[in-house]
Amino acid sequence: MMEKKTLVLGASDNPERYSYLAVQKLKKFQQPVVALGIKESVIEGTPILTGKPELNDIHTVTVYLNAQRQQQYYDYILSLHPKRIIFNPGAENEELYHLAKSNGIEPVEACTLVMLSTGQF
Repeated sequence: MMEKKTLVLGASDNPERYSYLAVQKLKKFQQPVVALGIKESVIEGTPILTGKPELNDIHTVTVYLNAQRQQQYYDYILSLHPKRIIFNPGAENEELYHLAKSNGIEPVEACTLVMLSTGQF
């Protein structure tokens, strides 16, 4: 599998959250991962960053925030110039979907965990 540096947007240090499991699974599949959340913490050695840190070479943004909470990140996500944005279940967002498309970013409505498990990541 090709390395695809992935930003997990909405990362949580709660092991019951899908964003936590996504960070875990991306690491298990040897994908470089950056976790971004609302509070600083750590997921098995991966720091959860806050704010809008300057990042480079982000291939994929996988979103674990509802549409309303995504709005403050629109410009930030677009400024990262990812190849794709994955809208996980509950994070579907028609507005950001269209913004992505008009900026040459592939929008994908899918589950990151399933994509990794089935080799579609």
